[in-house]
Amino acid sequence: MNASTFAGNDPRILIRFDGDKTAYLPGEVLSGEFSLERALAPEVQRLKLAVLWRTEGKGDEASAVHHAQDVPAEPEGQLDPYGTWRFQTQLPPSPLSYEGFLLKVCWCVRVEAFLSDGQNRAGEVRFRLGTVAAFQPTSP
Repeated sequence: MNASTFAGNDPRILIRFDGDKTAYLPGEVLSGEFSLERALAPEVQRLKLAVLWRTEGKGDEASAVHHAQDVPAEPEGQLDPYGTWRFQTQLPPSPLSYEGFLLKVCWCVRVEAFLSDGQNRAGEVRFRLGTVAAFQPTSP
């Protein structure tokens, strides 16, 4: 099972990929579900899921959201603390995951919880898109 946690004593967000996969090919369907580990209904006003990529490393960092979905509160103004929400998206042809010497391209599923006090918390689980060999420096 894939899972992501909040820091400290905050509740956890669980993110699971169907089939417990962690690597996908371009054009494949990424699907799974997310839920709250324990009841936060009075505090969480909304949840937002994003499938995104970002660069890490030297130079300017870039990012883009490939897929996003919101989970609004129920009509009573609260989220079902025992709810499980599904996500699914067909992955694009690029950019592919990459772990180079100066630059990394990372894909993840990120869930953000927006709390009633105006704060927010987030958890994420990374996955690989495609197969690109890592940079291997050669010796002279």
